[in-house]
Amino acid sequence: MAVAIRTSQNVLVEYEPASLGERILATLLDYLVFFGWFLFMIALPAGLGIPGGRFYSAFVILPVIFYDLLCESLLNGRSLGKIAMGIRVVKLDGSPPDLGAYLIRWLLRIVETGLFLGGIIPIITIAVNGKGQRLGDIAAGTTVVRLKPAVSLDDVIARPIAENYVVQFPDVRLLNDRDINVVREVLRRNDEDVLRRTADRIKDVTGIQSSLSSRAFLETVVSDYQFITTQ
Repeated sequence: MAVAIRTSQNVLVEYEPASLGERILATLLDYLVFFGWFLFMIALPAGLGIPGGRFYSAFVILPVIFYDLLCESLLNGRSLGKIAMGIRVVKLDGSPPDLGAYLIRWLLRIVETGLFLGGIIPIITIAVNGKGQRLGDIAAGTTVVRLKPAVSLDDVIARPIAENYVVQFPDVRLLNDRDINVVREVLRRNDEDVLRRTADRIKDVTGIQSSLSSRAFLETVVSDYQFITTQ
């Protein structure tokens, strides 16, 4: 079941929620990172003659405790395990997750995995929730989705742009790369309603007037933008 997220361009884009298996495997990979960290920190005192003690133990444990919060905050919603699995945290309202959202997810992760039978509650919640959310996601308004590979122009427009190409809509200069990436994703999806709403939005932003169909108009916008920005 896809999750529909409205972008800042007021376009609905569907993401496929990460499967329960992908999230479990990402967590297991993160545990391997913890294991490697512990092995390194156990071997370090012996190799360098560093005395142990409570301070050293805290130095070893604290990075593990704060691992998810730090990784997701610094790596755009991903831990090392999530990067390996090609998944990331996103907000359902289309805005970028902020530190508050990551903090809520982190705090509830500690509660979920620490108090409820070693993580059985998050597994059940993700399995039954239609948006792939555990309790921390529900509280933070987030979910974890699969990252789609970058959409190339060839995925949208089969024909190359000729050297003598004539730009039809010079005002596409008012758009940016992010806008064009959204247009390409909409074209790839080929949903008539989303095509129409995206075309209307582009016309509102640029002031372009056109009688072309929504799809033809958006394809022309992408071609014009590519031609203008590569000259």
